[in-house]
Amino acid sequence: MRTFKTESKKLLDLMINSIYTNREIFLRELVSNASDAIDKLYLKSLTDSSVQVDQANLAINVAFDKDARTITVSDNGIGMTEAELEENLGTIAHSGSEAFKEANAEAQGDAVDIIGRFGVGFYSAFMVAKEVSVVTRAWGADECFRWTSDGVEGYEIEPVAADDPAWRDSCGTSIVLTLKDDTEDASYDEFLSEWKLRELIRRYSNYVRYPVQMLVTKSREKERPADAGDDYKPEWEDYTELETVNSMTPIWKKRASEVSDEEYAEFYKSTFHDWADPARTFSLHAEGTLEYDALMFIPGQAPFDLYSRDYEKGLELYSSNVLIMEKCADLLPDYYNFVRGVVDSADVSLNISRETLQQTRQLQAMARRIEKKITSELEAMRDDDREAYEKFFENFGRGLKYGIYSSYGMKADELAGLLLFWSARDQKMVTLREYVAAMPSGQKAIYYAAGDDRDRLSKMPVVKAVLDRGYDVLLCTQDVDEFCFQAMREFTAKGLPKAYADDAAREAAEKAAADGAEPEVEDRTVELRNVTSGDLDLASNDEKKAAEEATKANEGLFGAMKDALGEKVEKVAVSTRLSADGAPAVITSEGPLSLEMEKVLASGPEAEHAPKAVRVLEVNAAHPVFEKLRAAQEAGDEDKVALYAGLLYNQALLVEGILPEDPVAFASQVCELM
Repeated sequence: MRTFKTESKKLLDLMINSIYTNREIFLRELVSNASDAIDKLYLKSLTDSSVQVDQANLAINVAFDKDARTITVSDNGIGMTEAELEENLGTIAHSGSEAFKEANAEAQGDAVDIIGRFGVGFYSAFMVAKEVSVVTRAWGADECFRWTSDGVEGYEIEPVAADDPAWRDSCGTSIVLTLKDDTEDASYDEFLSEWKLRELIRRYSNYVRYPVQMLVTKSREKERPADAGDDYKPEWEDYTELETVNSMTPIWKKRASEVSDEEYAEFYKSTFHDWADPARTFSLHAEGTLEYDALMFIPGQAPFDLYSRDYEKGLELYSSNVLIMEKCADLLPDYYNFVRGVVDSADVSLNISRETLQQTRQLQAMARRIEKKITSELEAMRDDDREAYEKFFENFGRGLKYGIYSSYGMKADELAGLLLFWSARDQKMVTLREYVAAMPSGQKAIYYAAGDDRDRLSKMPVVKAVLDRGYDVLLCTQDVDEFCFQAMREFTAKGLPKAYADDAAREAAEKAAADGAEPEVEDRTVELRNVTSGDLDLASNDEKKAAEEATKANEGLFGAMKDALGEKVEKVAVSTRLSADGAPAVITSEGPLSLEMEKVLASGPEAEHAPKAVRVLEVNAAHPVFEKLRAAQEAGDEDKVALYAGLLYNQALLVEGILPEDPVAFASQVCELM
């Protein structure tokens, strides 16, 4: 018995029980090692003319014996000598593949892709095996050797006799795992099935460049006997056939011209378990200090759990065609959590078990490049296929808005241009840039109304008042809209045709353009304003003067109404936003918290402690109801003034979609008035 070099017990126990967390990856590691062995032989044939290799016959074989409880992984690669067995398997954490890769970096080129990085991969076999036997024969050698270990104390290396069934007639390596016995906590029998082994190969090693073959069981109809009568019933029989389990060539490494849309869609649906075709497919190939290939998809529909706590974002991460992580969350920002795809790079820094990534600048650089690519593809989709983009935004737009809000507006420059909102004037979805481009001269802000129903919002008096002045209003119906706009505060529309101060300047610019000059463009930055918040400053000087006069003439009335409403409102004032044929009164708010934000916060888990908006009751001094208020005040009927004030306030709340604090009292007031 030879003992392991290094602190065998401690290191081996740490590696088997701590470094790896998922025991089923043992097969991935052994297949990767087998692929490396074949690559080494193939490279040798490229650099040594005496070595002749039939590339068509290079393959990896996986087999199992249920009775003997063994799994065998074989290859016809370069094999190992006795000394190499001692060096590679007797020293834990020594990587023969990594050493080979460094020594042959210039010679291997694109024809060879050594997967191995760390020498601990082989020892993952001891997570499932109580004994591992390695039978190997090196290229050009006449001897065959067997390495055997139980993964505890040490190992044995011995020659294999020519009459031993394990003897290899050609170079290569066979690794035989004798599985552990089942326990109450762990079942190892699951690996002794054709279905399970095929599933593991396809999940982790589907794109290894060499065929991974297995004897698979199939069924066929028996040949009909010559003397069979009319009552003959077909009979079936099972048979085994050697089949290549993996697909070998990754679709993301093929040229886009070599892959049809149907093939991309089929890969997407089978890989990510979606029944619908993707809305958009795009790829990314990076070269330089960090090389990687990425193939990404925007789903055609939102998964049912997209906005749940259990949803996991991330791209599948491969290293040299071998799956390392099924969902690498660090490659996607939260607001692009819906994107699915694969990233393959031989350059990423992995930890010793390949199961997780080290946090490196490489990973951050990849994530930034991927994010920019996704943004550019969404912009192209928005501009080239508006119908498809609107469907996409219906599914995933909430996440983009939340990305702006959660970043406190820092991501607004990247994401604001992707947002869509319903235009009350144009009756369609528009971008913020389209809104600004269509603004009439003199408009100072982007106006929006937030609520839970588009129809209700369109009928609100404050919305109609803004529309009547010729300004569009965006109707926002998602709970995150208001928070998103509060985080943005303003929007910059870039590259718009220049707005000229007078007709002469415009005519001069048009003449210059006719002579071939480039049209002048400019960036316009405008504020975002909720139509129910504060003073929109839309009134003319005459309207402002009339409001001031009405306020001064009716100070007593407004004071009485404020006393009747108490702390429900901050003040009662004359409205400058309502026309004579508009509503008798509206509720607006002062400060950063709008009425819609108050509603959203009140529906959350901290409803009892949710802040309240500072409410203002704006009265339409041109409405007939205002004359009734004045008459009651002049007659000294304080009760009627209080009744009318309460009715107007509760009526304005209902228009905003807010229930009165005391619906019973409101109903009683209506009955009393009747």
